Amino acid sequence: MLFFIRHGETPANRQKRYLGKTDEPLSPEGRAALLAYRKDCPPADFLFTSPMLRCRQSAALLYPSLSGRVIRQWEEIDFGDFEGKNYRELADSAAYQAWIDSGGTLPFPGGESREAFIGRCREGLLCCLQMLGSKAPGQNLPEKRISAALIVHGGTVMALLSSYGGGSYFDYGCKNGDGYQCLAEFCTDARGNVREDTLRFTGVEALWAIT
Repeated sequence: MLFFIRHGETPANRQKRYLGKTDEPLSPEGRAALLAYRKDCPPADFLFTSPMLRCRQSAALLYPSLSGRVIRQWEEIDFGDFEGKNYRELADSAAYQAWIDSGGTLPFPGGESREAFIGRCREGLLCCLQMLGSKAPGQNLPEKRISAALIVHGGTVMALLSSYGGGSYFDYGCKNGDGYQCLAEFCTDARGNVREDTLRFTGVEALWAIT
């Protein structure tokens, strides 16, 4: 079982700014909300996190007894020229309007494309599942179900759930501290490597939101 949890709120999140490569810490309000939520967090055997500070801080608050393993490919998307700005500050930008009109499919000017971002998020998931391990080659997960908490970014949640759980990218938006749970099903090859063509998420459900 995988628990995808978006990191807690930061000052930029509260101001509705694009927050990608800026390594901003949690806000006091974000920390307080996560601490209030901790008692309701689903129990996990393993903990994985984005390398960015806001995710590592969230992981330490929500799962203080677990040592988090960093997945470097789960860094938030690079918003390029939009970084640190909100929609009001970008309202007169022709580049921003073009990005909006594309449904968010155009690459961010000076930044990253959604396609490239999704690709590296998927690479990170394969690394994560490989660390969790599986039983004999060609078979599914161990009979004893393993649970892992993944403390990541909103974009990472959308990238991975739309890739393996069905639906579209924006179907899986979530607030800070909220997320989804699902079961990852996959097979391995003769060397014990995860076969991505067999990977799918089932039983996708929303976690409880922080209020």
